[in-house]
Amino acid sequence: MTIVLNHTIVPARDKIAAARFFAEIFGLTCEPVDYFAPVRCERPNDAALQRREPRARSHHYAFHVSDAELDAIFGRMKAAGLPYGSDPSHLDNGKLNHWGGGRGVYFKDPDGHVLELMTVPQ
Repeated sequence: MTIVLNHTIVPARDKIAAARFFAEIFGLTCEPVDYFAPVRCERPNDAALQRREPRARSHHYAFHVSDAELDAIFGRMKAAGLPYGSDPSHLDNGKLNHWGGGRGVYFKDPDGHVLELMTVPQ
């Protein structure tokens, strides 16, 4: 059996708002809210679970996506007016990177988590 990450917990000040943001930008869906506010990813078992944490510390979440997925997500980011950048030290320089022959971009969610998209795994 291949080892696959089943889920991750993303601390958020407002778990419902965080789940909606994540689902909207990534083109995913939110599920009914209970203790967590789950957002399902590509595979049925993959989920980002939003949990209320009043003093959420910033975390880094990196996603390997296809070129088409990056284009779609990037379009939603721009439509939402989100600042973006080419690396973690330049989160708002308005540039993409081209590391490893692919494309990548960094941006922050409303809780300050750094989200990274890459078309070639690092």
